[in-house]
Amino acid sequence: MKKSKRIDSFFKRKFCDGERDEEIITSTSETISENPRIEENNIRLSKVPRVFEDDFEKCLERDPGKRPQIWQYPPNKLDAIRKAYLKFGPYQINLKEYPLSGNEVHPRRFQYAWFNIFSSWLEYSPSKDAAYCLPCYLFSKRPTGRPGSDVFIGTGFRNWKKVKNGKFCAFLKHIGMDPCSPHNNAMKACLDLLNQDGHIRNTFQVQSSEQILKNRIRLKTSIDTVRWLTLQACAFRGHDETSGSRNQGNFLQLIKLLATYNDEVAKVVLENAPYNSKYTSHQIQKEILHILSSRVRKHICEEIGDSKFCIVVDEARDESKREQMSLVLRFVDKVGLIQERFFFVAHVKDTTTLTLKEKVCDILSRHNLDVSNMRGQGYDGASNMRGEWNGLQALFMKDCPYAYYVHCFAHRLQLALVSASREIVPIHKFFEKLTFVVNVVCSSTKRHDELQAAQLEEIAHLLEIDEIVTGKGINQIGTLKRAGDTRWGSHFSSICSLINMYEATCIVLKKITNERASYSTRGDADSAYNYLKAFDFIFILHLMKKIMGITDILCQALQQQSQDIVNAMCLVGTTKYLIQVLREDGWDALFTEVKNFCEKHDIEIPDLNDVHSTTKFGRSRLQQGQVTIEHYFRVEIFFTAIDQQLQELNNRFSEQAIDLLTLSCALTPKDNYKSFNIEKICTLVEKYYPVDFNMQEKINLKFQLQHFLIDARQDLNLKNLSTIQELCSCLIATEKTQNFYLIDRLLRLIMTLPVSTATTERSFSAMKIIKSRLRNKMEDDFLADTMTICIEREIAASITSESIIDDFKLIKERRALL
Repeated sequence: MKKSKRIDSFFKRKFCDGERDEEIITSTSETISENPRIEENNIRLSKVPRVFEDDFEKCLERDPGKRPQIWQYPPNKLDAIRKAYLKFGPYQINLKEYPLSGNEVHPRRFQYAWFNIFSSWLEYSPSKDAAYCLPCYLFSKRPTGRPGSDVFIGTGFRNWKKVKNGKFCAFLKHIGMDPCSPHNNAMKACLDLLNQDGHIRNTFQVQSSEQILKNRIRLKTSIDTVRWLTLQACAFRGHDETSGSRNQGNFLQLIKLLATYNDEVAKVVLENAPYNSKYTSHQIQKEILHILSSRVRKHICEEIGDSKFCIVVDEARDESKREQMSLVLRFVDKVGLIQERFFFVAHVKDTTTLTLKEKVCDILSRHNLDVSNMRGQGYDGASNMRGEWNGLQALFMKDCPYAYYVHCFAHRLQLALVSASREIVPIHKFFEKLTFVVNVVCSSTKRHDELQAAQLEEIAHLLEIDEIVTGKGINQIGTLKRAGDTRWGSHFSSICSLINMYEATCIVLKKITNERASYSTRGDADSAYNYLKAFDFIFILHLMKKIMGITDILCQALQQQSQDIVNAMCLVGTTKYLIQVLREDGWDALFTEVKNFCEKHDIEIPDLNDVHSTTKFGRSRLQQGQVTIEHYFRVEIFFTAIDQQLQELNNRFSEQAIDLLTLSCALTPKDNYKSFNIEKICTLVEKYYPVDFNMQEKINLKFQLQHFLIDARQDLNLKNLSTIQELCSCLIATEKTQNFYLIDRLLRLIMTLPVSTATTERSFSAMKIIKSRLRNKMEDDFLADTMTICIEREIAASITSESIIDDFKLIKERRALL
């Protein structure tokens, strides 16, 4: 007789942690070794990326040739993954030339025009050069083994010969004549998935139109609150958001404020909202923010369209010491204006060239922007960016040889001028003395207040004796400014502030010397006062003011977003011309100005005919004791400083950049198209943009230029133009792009080239405001979304709340109908 079993024997055995893990590993390894198909499936599953419910866009592969099959994902994540892919839409990338394949005698390629015919489902994979079907992929099942069942899902279709085959077209056969064909069933499944109102849950849980309206008002309140706080770079959360808190944070407090001004809002938000659909949680705030930022990026991609674009990249550390890479896209819009749009900021583990390139390519690919459409790269002068062999620009040039690198003009100018100043010993010592004076005077708040009080007394005295006049915005109280190596404009501001506050600075230094302070403090003040009363210090002070005044205008112009590279080169040329004029004719005016300043402030002026006894500087061949003071200041300082500036400006351009920019200047319409050179323009197209013009277009371009030159010199609209941006906009406004479409294309290519990285620098300024010391734990995705909305505020403000609500419904199933 068998022994009866106890009831607990029917349940699974409880294992210890180690015992359970060991048994699982053993059983799995045995099964895999016995069944090779299971081993293959496990390898495939290991390649499937982790799917996070909060952010599918970041982890899903867009390229249909690289993404895993839909049945390899977890079943409970399938609907969310399908919605994310449907939100992306089919991956329809526009390449200049698709690769040839097929018969060697008559090879064929994929055609971009097919996207217009089969726009709702057709995809193209650049990695496999094959066509795919998005709906069939999303609702496919495991392969049945029937030949051809996974062509548009897994292997990809490449037989381009069968596409243009009339009624036997392979794409039409894939769709099928039967309304219940697999493709049509997949299309219907996509529509059903997006139709949340027809969900079976809503059939049992019927909500009235009045309740739906309340839900939308509640959500719209949260959307407007998120948008306003983001545009103002304000924090969302509070330290204590409980109902009894005195300050629940900006988000909840702003909703309360809106409720006080609108009774309809007050009836549906916060305490009056259902428990399961308040739309105030932190997760809901992030979802709304992400939808809004995605809409902004989608708008930018639509602005770019099929146009060529340029990338401007820079990196900086945020408040939490994480390296952030800022990506800005530069392009020419439909009306012919240059646009620089902040697109993304991403955390990078390191700043190696390969890491930066992979991150940039990933961002561009995710938003359906092809790297082959790049026609320019703009970086600062860092070695990992501009390296000729392993720099970021070199890696992109391998993939796209016509994405020309342009070193940031502003950085290049600043580096040239700073390095030129450091090469001359007297000027180098001058800047050290200038920094020392500023530090002594502004090292404490007490001295800062004394400086402003002394300046106020000086202004009052000058007003009494009628040396200055009163007016709005003049005679303002300021302070001394420090100079920084990375910003040449800060040197100019520091010098101007010292000249304007010279008398007040001397008063403060004399007061520090006479007061009861430490020996070191009084010694520093006395040394600084002696510097200010020295003739050589005053001479170099006014000399550098003149040189910096000329170059500062160029620095400010280069930082403008709408600046084109041809006009920037013209500004560089005028800057060098003005510096040369200063060298030839500026000595007398400068010395007169220095002499008047010294007489006004009781500074001893040396006799210029006396012998200068110090060691020689610069290029002079006169020996020690044989150099006059006039020769020293005029040759060793004045001429040497200017010559060094001109030499650095000439040496900061590479041969390729000089050649490209020289040829581009032939398109300048200034002075009634005086420099308009048809041969140079044709050479520019042939040498630098051969893939953007076919052979016939290159021939037609020369004749278009001849017709255009005659027409432009007679047309009043095209006659008085100065920049190529004005020319491009005028061609569009007068609708002459239809006749001169090749010229318009070339103008857009030249305007796409970057001038400076000022836009990325501004984005880092916004990052410092958004990710402050109190918000230093902000996540990277949250930071990227916030910066996109805050910087591109015009686009973000134009997005309607209704469109955001529609996207909000598609993220996942909502208990409250919208």
